[in-house]
Order: sequence, then structure tokens, then C-alpha cells
Amino acid sequence: MNPHQTRDKRTKGILWFGIGLLFLCMVVSLSFGRYPISIKDIIGYFLSFQMDIEPFWDAQTENILLQVRLPRILTSVLVGSALAASGASYQCIFRNPMASPDILGATAGASFGAALAILCNQGLYIITLWAFIGSLASVALIYLTGYKYGKGELTILILAGIMIKSLFSSGTAFLKIMADPTDQLPSITYWMMGSFSGISFAELLPVFVPMVIGLVILLALRWKMNLLTLDEAEAASMGVNVKQIRMLVIFAATLLTASAVSISGVIDWVGLVIPHIVRRTIGNDYKNLLPFSLVFGGLYMLLVDNIARNLMATEIPIGILTSVVGAPFFIWLLLGREGN
Repeated sequence: MNPHQTRDKRTKGILWFGIGLLFLCMVVSLSFGRYPISIKDIIGYFLSFQMDIEPFWDAQTENILLQVRLPRILTSVLVGSALAASGASYQCIFRNPMASPDILGATAGASFGAALAILCNQGLYIITLWAFIGSLASVALIYLTGYKYGKGELTILILAGIMIKSLFSSGTAFLKIMADPTDQLPSITYWMMGSFSGISFAELLPVFVPMVIGLVILLALRWKMNLLTLDEAEAASMGVNVKQIRMLVIFAATLLTASAVSISGVIDWVGLVIPHIVRRTIGNDYKNLLPFSLVFGGLYMLLVDNIARNLMATEIPIGILTSVVGAPFFIWLLLGREGN
């Protein structure tokens, strides 16, 4: 067996280990919470869908598993995977390891949409929908501005992103001033900290489809994404339509970011931290980097959510915990780059 085959075998082994670890952590996470559930009850309940098993768990256990913990755990894994994959994609597009999912204003647009819905006293489903629309609208404005005035140049897209993000951030700040300080303002503030509390399958299903679409596109293009890290002239000489691939990747990554942020609120650092950890483990080849980011992004978010809902009597917003990990990592990354 040559070294290349040995490396591929090792890479696949790590990936399958990560998938197995993620599945194990999902099962174990179902037992954690204010109402502890035994692993025996969990396995028995899910086996009962395929086998004729006499229920030995009570109705409350079944309700908590199906209505509370399972949708929350699935959502945390999907959001972590989506943010990590979109972060890796943006880093590829902009050829910048500091790029993250909010570089094109998706997070700022979602915050504005959610704040507007809360100000209009809408329910959770409408808040999620408006956040999703606001996120896509922000990126669309940036993309149209960049292509109209800069012909799709990366520098122009980044500058347009800074301007549109500032515009939406200012709009959100204005809405917070207008909000009722006893009810609406705390809701807006809490949403912007990120949380999976109260997630149900009814809220998850509408964003599940765009998430799957975004993931399928990125996974299909991951072999070509390596070419986006090259100079445009060099990539074009290989017969690759760089702008078309970049447009598809931006669309897919934005769809993932918009879907994730709309259902969970603002969760920073995941799209920056996870791709870097994965890159240091298996290298820069996006054929492997993207699926690894998906798996370990989901695993990371699941573990953080377990801490958020079990560490204290009051649930800690996810965004606070991801920042506690992400900010020191960012400093370490900057110091490491300066040392090179």
C-alpha cells in the first residue's frame, strides 16, 4: 500500500470515528437534563419503532424524548454542521482563514429580521421566517452591489459586506430603541445571544429543506473548491469557470448560514474555529475538509449545547459559550500567524 492510499485510509478512519462519536454523543445527550432518562429507556423507546417491545418507560419519558430533547439535539447538530461548513466555504471563497459565515452580512440581516418580527409581536415561527428572509436579503444586496460595481471582485464584495452589515446593524439598534424595555427588548437581546430552547419539529422542518439543499451543493462542489484558492487566471487556464463556482458556493453557504441563524439566533465563532481545527488535522483538501467540518461542527455544537442546558439552573445562551471558546482561539491564531 503506497503512502497516498495509507493517508486516505487514515482519513476515512478518522471520519468514521467522528461519525460514530457524534451518534454516540447524540444518544447520551438524550439522557441529560432536568429530568434524567436512562440509556436503557432511550434505546428501548427507539427500538420499539421497529420491534414489538412492551413499553417499560412512562408517558412523561416518551413525551420529553420526542417533543423536547430529540428536536433540540437534531437542531444543534444541524446548526453546528451548517455553520462549520459555511465557514470553511467562505474561507475558501475569500482565500482568507479569518473569513466566517457573517462576512457577507447573513447574521446582521437575520438579526434585523428577527428584531422586526419581535417588535411586531410575532410568534416563534414568524420570527424564524423573517430572520431567514432578512439574512438572504442582506447577502443579496451585497452580492448585487459587488457585481454591479465591482464585477464580482472579492475586495469589492468584502467592502460591500462591511457597508450592508453596518446598515442592518444600525437598523437592529434602532429597533431595540423602539422596543418595549419590559418585554420586547429582552426577547431581542436573548435571541441575539443564540439558543436552542423550545425548538420543536414544527420550527425545524421549514429550515431543514434549505439546509439540505445547501449541504448537497457544497458536497457536490467540494472537489472543485480547491481551485477557488488559486489565482483566478490560473484556475481559468484549467478550464474552470471560477465565477460560476464561486456564485454557487456563496449561494449554498449563505443558505446554510441563513437557515442556521434563523432558527438558533446569533452563534459566533463556530464557522471560524471548527474549519481551522479540522484543517490542522487532515489538511487543506476540501474533498475531506468539508465533510470533516460537517461532522465535527455538529459534534462541537452538541457538546456546547449540553453544557448550556445542564451547567446551571438557568440555561446559558449558546453564543456566550461559543465566544468563550472562540475568542481565545482567535487570539491564539493571530499570535501563531505572527510567529510564522
